[in-house]
Amino acid sequence: MRIAISSNENRGLESTVSHHFGRCPYFVLVDVEDGNLQDVQTIENPYFQQHTPGQVPRFIHEQTAEVMICGGMGRRAIAFFQEFGIETAAGGTGTAAETLESYLKGELPEAQPCSHSEVHSGHGHHHHHDD
Repeated sequence: MRIAISSNENRGLESTVSHHFGRCPYFVLVDVEDGNLQDVQTIENPYFQQHTPGQVPRFIHEQTAEVMICGGMGRRAIAFFQEFGIETAAGGTGTAAETLESYLKGELPEAQPCSHSEVHSGHGHHHHHDD
């Protein structure tokens, strides 16, 4: 099974998990067989700067990932991943290694839509605009 984890850094399993799967600079791809780690690679997110809905789920599908793990995910994103048959899990925090361990133990919930609009998801961030 190949698992993709959104990442803020290019440090493999030591990378910090990114809250946003679409706007993370990297993905850590982990191959797991019978609970044993087989391979780890980090790839750049080609849509880090800008993407349209569906591009990142398609890219993850092209990497043959069966699971996408990140901090949080909106309703439309979950639907796009489901169209590709990719399981989604949210609540990833800390390092990719810690998040992977939590997932393999069944401790990460399946991704649920964010409670507010995905288009302007601040996830606790406040944006101030000067007029």
